[in-house]
Amino acid sequence: SFFNHPGFIEPMIERTRHAFSQIPAERCHETPLVFTAHSIPVAMAEGCRYEAQLREACRLVGEGVRRDDWQLVYQSRSGPPNQPWLEPDVMDYIRGLHAERPLRDVVLVPIGFISDHLEVLYDLDTEARQQCDALGIRLVRAASVGTHPRFITMIRLLIVERLMANP
Repeated sequence: SFFNHPGFIEPMIERTRHAFSQIPAERCHETPLVFTAHSIPVAMAEGCRYEAQLREACRLVGEGVRRDDWQLVYQSRSGPPNQPWLEPDVMDYIRGLHAERPLRDVVLVPIGFISDHLEVLYDLDTEARQQCDALGIRLVRAASVGTHPRFITMIRLLIVERLMANP
């Protein structure tokens, strides 16, 4: 998995630091660090390392920004309502956390996405932002790794490695 590769982790640390730089310094320590990933059915998650890989990536990025108080949440749930999916949902989590202790800011990091595609833009930049605005919470979203040079280099090296292994 590339989730724990420095070519993924280092750009995510950089993106997360940039997000926190947009929060007033005196509030950074109280600002929740929330990682998001695409939800999948629980039955599917039980048969793979998806959650473990995401949690390791969260731990490594959290360590890189000197935060161990992060939370992994999920977005983009679909399918029949009676089928259990990974939780908590990002919207439910923010709402619940705000009910426990009023939030001024939240930093969302789309750790499970490599680009700022439609699901990230809609789920986080539209829906989560609207909810945060209604609750009086300033939402700052870290960019995905996208076209970060270290990530692109990692992808190129992984492709070359696979090609050389299977000439």
